Amino acid sequence: MATLGTLIYTWTKGKLVGTDTAGNRYFTERSAAKGRRTKRWVLFSGKAEASKIPPEWHAWLHYTSDKPLTDATRQSWQKPHEANRTGSPEAYLPPGHDLAGGVRERATGDYEAWRP
Repeated sequence: MATLGTLIYTWTKGKLVGTDTAGNRYFTERSAAKGRRTKRWVLFSGKAEASKIPPEWHAWLHYTSDKPLTDATRQSWQKPHEANRTGSPEAYLPPGHDLAGGVRERATGDYEAWRP
């Protein structure tokens, strides 16, 4: 959730540029800045987590592109963006990991140790 200061700044000076599939809203300043770049920022839907920003909006936020790259530029072979799940209950745990029970299948016996 955004801080009160960010919400007030957004309400007074922000102009909505667009939203992404996760519901994050992207803003820029209403009036052009003098002597500096126009500020760009995001209001996250839910907890603020930078990995929830898709690449097309990341490029716009970091001034790599002048306009946000919309879904029209997305190729059919590209997967939809997913936030990083490391450290969350949905994180991947390989077989044998302590948090996944600590037990894995027995080795098949096709391994042969190297001997000098």
